[in-house]
Amino acid sequence: MGVEAEVIVTRRLTLLPLAPHYAEEMAVVLGDPALHRYIGGAPLGVEELRARYVRLAAGSGQADVAWCNWVVRLDAEDRLAGTVQATVTGARAEVAWVVGAAWQGRGIATEAARGMVGWLRAAGVSTVVAHVHPDHGASAAVAAAVGLVATREWQDGEVRWRSGG
Repeated sequence: MGVEAEVIVTRRLTLLPLAPHYAEEMAVVLGDPALHRYIGGAPLGVEELRARYVRLAAGSGQADVAWCNWVVRLDAEDRLAGTVQATVTGARAEVAWVVGAAWQGRGIATEAARGMVGWLRAAGVSTVVAHVHPDHGASAAVAAAVGLVATREWQDGEVRWRSGG
């Protein structure tokens, strides 16, 4: 499946395909160490984040695997607030979302994830999978809101959520 991230517009958000020039603003959005409690790692500096975005924007290098990554812009504030991503292999996508601490609790992750999953479905994806830390209730709520169901499967200490085949 040859998908490539496109602009996705929701009621309050615009999901913009990830590009290196977003690194400076995203370093601030993702800079709170507490944000990494469930996602692991530590905040990256601007140059480290820019290098990561260059790698992600270049793609997976595999013809059958598409890396679709977006930054999430909160339109009313004209500010970036997080990211959503999907690794698409055939009709299956593994998805994830992160919203900066300053923007949490406003439904941004749910709206962004719904926009992404809707776009994936329209592109022919039938199975969507996410991995959620068992103690991260907010992320579990996002997974449920986009139609995923917790399974009994685990990967790297996280619960696999799934919809479709």
